[in-house]
Amino acid sequence: MNSIIMAHDQISIPCLLLFLICTLSAETVSHATRTPKFGEDDGAFMKRRLLDNGLGQTPQMGWNSYNHFPCKLSEELIKQTADAMVSTGLSALGYEYINLDDCWAELNRDSKGNLVPKDSIFPSGMKALADYVHSKGLKIGIYADAGTLTCSKTMLGSLNYEEQDANTFASWGIDYLKYDNCYNNGLSPQDRSTKKL
Repeated sequence: MNSIIMAHDQISIPCLLLFLICTLSAETVSHATRTPKFGEDDGAFMKRRLLDNGLGQTPQMGWNSYNHFPCKLSEELIKQTADAMVSTGLSALGYEYINLDDCWAELNRDSKGNLVPKDSIFPSGMKALADYVHSKGLKIGIYADAGTLTCSKTMLGSLNYEEQDANTFASWGIDYLKYDNCYNNGLSPQDRSTKKL
């Protein structure tokens, strides 16, 4: 019996030391993520902290119309896809985006310069479609282009209409933007990004 107690005591001390070392190491690592490193500026510290905010832990996961239905969109297709995303359990696994790709808009803007969804394929309009997708607990994305036309040449791009188009998408409740770069008149992304809106 004495040998069992002695062996137990001998094992307990190393285990206790190992436990303390692991606990202190974990606390040191945890503390390091909450405090700036020596010589680290606030910007670098903030970037490191952004990893802890819960965002961007996975890529944006969902469905994009262009993969299987290039330029063959319809309101009914989008609604059926949203329904299927929920009924199959994909939304519970993190697949949350229903993204409309190229070919959703008319080739001309309205009299106020706004992009116009094709009435023939989206008779209820984009706001109603976004509301439907949101009612399923999902998010909706849309396609635009940094040039004068989209890559399919079937709708206008956002060149010189960037702010107006962003406001239009926001008014519809759009959550995500796929932004292409066709027919950009040779403007570099840097030149466009420094343009004052």
